[in-house]
Amino acid sequence: QVRLVESGGGQVQPGGSLRLSCTTFGISFSLYTVGWYRQAPEMERELVAEITGGGTANYADSLQGRFTTFKDYAMRTVKLEMNKLKPELAAVYVCGARAEMRNYGVWGQGTQVTVSS
Repeated sequence: QVRLVESGGGQVQPGGSLRLSCTTFGISFSLYTVGWYRQAPEMERELVAEITGGGTANYADSLQGRFTTFKDYAMRTVKLEMNKLKPELAAVYVCGARAEMRNYGVWGQGTQVTVSS
């Protein structure tokens, strides 16, 4: 069964850091792209980071230098390191997976990130 399982969300003070994890099941980890989306209330889901099966990462322009995504091949897990968090970045963060040249079609359950004092 193809599944994505997210963890690592929580509450952090402004300027703090979190590391989210997306563990994959049932996909060819080296052939799939995994992306991180931000879903804020009443807003469209926004792609903030993406990493290909080969390990090439891309980021939303406004977040470069703040977020880093990387793969742990041994654990078949994609991580999102979030630094210098601001309240405006609070949201549910969701990971998705897709095969090359295809749309995202597999999603995790989401993990809540709260940024407050």
